Amino acid sequence: MINLKVGGVPEHFNYPWYITLKNKEYNKHNINLRWQDFPGGTGQMCKALRNGDVDIAIVLTEGIIKDIAAGNPSKIVQTFVKTPLIWGIHVGAKSTFKKIEDLENATIAISRFGSGSHLMSIVNAYNQGWDISKLKFKVIGNLQGGIDALTNGEADYFMWEHFTTKPLVDNGTFRRVDDCPTPWPCFVVAVRNEVLENNFDEVKQVLDIINEETKDFKKIDNIDEILAERYEQQLEDIQKWLKITEWNAGKPITKNLITRIQNKMITFNVIEEKKNSGMFIKNMYI
Repeated sequence: MINLKVGGVPEHFNYPWYITLKNKEYNKHNINLRWQDFPGGTGQMCKALRNGDVDIAIVLTEGIIKDIAAGNPSKIVQTFVKTPLIWGIHVGAKSTFKKIEDLENATIAISRFGSGSHLMSIVNAYNQGWDISKLKFKVIGNLQGGIDALTNGEADYFMWEHFTTKPLVDNGTFRRVDDCPTPWPCFVVAVRNEVLENNFDEVKQVLDIINEETKDFKKIDNIDEILAERYEQQLEDIQKWLKITEWNAGKPITKNLITRIQNKMITFNVIEEKKNSGMFIKNMYI
């Protein structure tokens, strides 16, 4: 039995992993796959990949590209969710900020530097025409840290996935000022180089299983009700989310796509220089 560790955010995007693990699909192929939740998001997972604490991670595209460019010894093996992620831009319920223009000089809560909440706040600032060099950040760790920082006034706004934070908007903890979609496919699967060298076939088997699950994920009976209950969401919100979300189901990631994303990230000042796009990816489907 080969032991592999996989990590991701505890959000509805990753429910297909829960199903395959619950059904012991990997065990049938002599793979002992263990899941770990990362509530701190992509920055926390990039660190875990570097440290060898996980072997496979379901990470935000922008975060892992930035971290591989900075020396993370991992490769992107495929896109996981090919549609954009919708980032809600949130302020505290009692905040005096009413519209997006009010936030130009405000302090931004981010889970950690290099995380999606950090990089997408730069993308949003660029979209608004603000001076990116003047952005002010407060590191808060995770969603709970964001709630605390906005409630006690340590930070002014916080960007996190729209549907995950919708219950906090509904219950009056946050007010959503606007949305900012990612200008690229949102989640990719990244694997440590050492694991790709030693366990290529097992990683490919893991991908085959999860891709088979995501292919017909939306057709599962009552999947909207299951997700709404598990993630404490309104049924209509989950139905909206299912409508706009598409998984990749096993197509290889191309150098072309990585180049296009790098070009955008340079424009947004998220990375300083473009690297050879081949260094970011490992094609599992040769």
